[in-house]
Amino acid sequence: QVQLVESGGGLVQPGGSLRLSCAASGTFLSINNMDWYRQAPGKQRELVAHITSGGSTNYVDSVKGRFAISRDNAKNTVYLQMNSLKPEDTAVYYCNAEVVRNGRLWAYWGQGTQVTVSS
Repeated sequence: QVQLVESGGGLVQPGGSLRLSCAASGTFLSINNMDWYRQAPGKQRELVAHITSGGSTNYVDSVKGRFAISRDNAKNTVYLQMNSLKPEDTAVYYCNAEVVRNGRLWAYWGQGTQVTVSS
């Protein structure tokens, strides 16, 4: 089994920063893509940031220039550095990992961490 455990969410004022972490544990061969999604109340879950195993990244337009995704392959961990936070960034943030296990690709989700941007 594979588990993704997120941390780093919380309450922050507009303009502030947070750093989310997501660590994968369990039995697997490797991790391909890793992503951060978010879901605000009453809205669909959206892809925020994406990083390949080689470190190539992509972002949704609304966070470009403010958020940065990175990963530490030795620690099987993905990070999301969020700067210049806005109230509209308020959401539950989820990590997703594409894991190579038993000769197949599997997608796993973390439990989510709440980010609230408010004064």
